[in-house]
Amino acid sequence: MSEARYIYCIANRDEEKTFGRIGLEKSPVYTIPWKEICVVVHDCVSSPYQSEDQETVRSWLVSHERVIETAWEHFGNVLPLGFDTIVKPDEENDAPENIKKWLMNDYKKLKQKFKKLEGKAEFGVQVFWYPQAIAQKLMETHQQLRNLNKEIQSKPPGMAYLYKQKLDTILRNQMEKEAQRYFEKFYKQIDEKVEEVKVEKVKKSEDEKQMIMNLSCLSPSENSKDLGDDLEKIDKKKEFSVRFTGPWPPYSFVQ
Repeated sequence: MSEARYIYCIANRDEEKTFGRIGLEKSPVYTIPWKEICVVVHDCVSSPYQSEDQETVRSWLVSHERVIETAWEHFGNVLPLGFDTIVKPDEENDAPENIKKWLMNDYKKLKQKFKKLEGKAEFGVQVFWYPQAIAQKLMETHQQLRNLNKEIQSKPPGMAYLYKQKLDTILRNQMEKEAQRYFEKFYKQIDEKVEEVKVEKVKKSEDEKQMIMNLSCLSPSENSKDLGDDLEKIDKKKEFSVRFTGPWPPYSFVQ
């Protein structure tokens, strides 16, 4: 029996709408309206969606995001909820009534969030560098590294090995400083072009590239070109590469 409701997002419009079978496991998705807002849901059992099969979980996550993006395209302003948000019935109310009760209690806060997000979208910014190119540049420009490298050439094998270890340690420390310096520089450039920035965890290196920055940015949609132009300037530098994605619903800016 489908007694509970799985919630995808809340939309800033009072509209009864059916989206078809686009939900998890092809569930029919529809809205439950209340006052000036509505909740995008599908009927479900009260137990959470759980599976040890990673492919099944991945398909659920993809469906979850697809429904939110479909609702965002239709309504224009939505508050995404996390995966597996389920409202259950209780002794007094069924699930739809509990949803409306929740909307009533949080109505003022929800409207404030809608106001903050009106006309805005989320953009992803990932900046990579090429460690070998950065290291080569440091070897050419950093005086201590240059001197050590020259010393290595003139030393016997045993001494050269010790000097090489020292050089590697200094180079590693300088690379860390360079990564921080570029992070601060690029962050400042990006922060000036957007309304809000959230720093995300950097992801595993890709081939010869290494990620040094992973940001989620909230920005008015009309400002995205300015942000893209700035990122293109970074991308044109031979030591760097930029991945710019979006617009997306504001996943990272809704608690």
